Amino acid sequence: MANGNAQQKLSGTDVVKARKGLMITPDLCIACRGCQTACKQWNKLPGDATTNSGTYENPPALTAHLYNQIHFIEKPKDVGIDWLFVRRACMHCGEAGCMDICPAPGALFRTDEGAVAFNKEKCIGCKLCVAACPFDVPRYDSDNKISKCTLCSDRISNGLSTACAKGCPTGAIRFGSRDPLISAASAAGYTVYGEKDLEGLGVMFALKGDYKEYNLPQPTYHAGIALWNSVIRPLSVIGLGAVAAGALIHYLTIGPKDVEPDETAKKGGE
Repeated sequence: MANGNAQQKLSGTDVVKARKGLMITPDLCIACRGCQTACKQWNKLPGDATTNSGTYENPPALTAHLYNQIHFIEKPKDVGIDWLFVRRACMHCGEAGCMDICPAPGALFRTDEGAVAFNKEKCIGCKLCVAACPFDVPRYDSDNKISKCTLCSDRISNGLSTACAKGCPTGAIRFGSRDPLISAASAAGYTVYGEKDLEGLGVMFALKGDYKEYNLPQPTYHAGIALWNSVIRPLSVIGLGAVAAGALIHYLTIGPKDVEPDETAKKGGE
């Protein structure tokens, strides 16, 4: 993407000087989950009813009421285990597939600080953003409306830090302008995950090992999204049904539905 296009995606923001983000350092995380609590408190999110499933994670995954979740990773060693604690939340991609694929104008939008925010009133519940997200982030609430981290856009637009960074007692979550965050992490000997991927992630990780050890995916932009923008979206405007368009883009990004064993057994035996 050319620099001009990148700035356009960021609502005209000077990417280098003004784009804000987070630097996550898993080595400093103690899994206190203060960030989860701070996020819920600021966003007035209700609790989630959970059951013990044999994991320390609670809740065990992102939900419509949990924008930020700490993932527990066990690493066996000769005696005992090591733990890695990795934050899961929206990564606020510079090249955001969720925004590009969304058919509802204004449902997903870019703030002046570079965050990917949402407007529930404009969301139509198509869930195409779920198929387009390489990080499996968007969730939908009981009203079938999108729900996810907004990088505390209401706070940072008023000169405040994000709630999760403010609530972190160890400095594992740091908020600031992207370039200084990257420079500081690099100077400390870390490899920065997300520095350039997808035109730069708004949420980056300072890592000592390979990103795969932290169960982080390779950031990818689905080729089907480009097809959606160039072919399917124009067709949908002139009459192709939204359901058909959605089914096609889901096939392109996710693939065909696998036939379950019990379904196969029923063929010809009923």
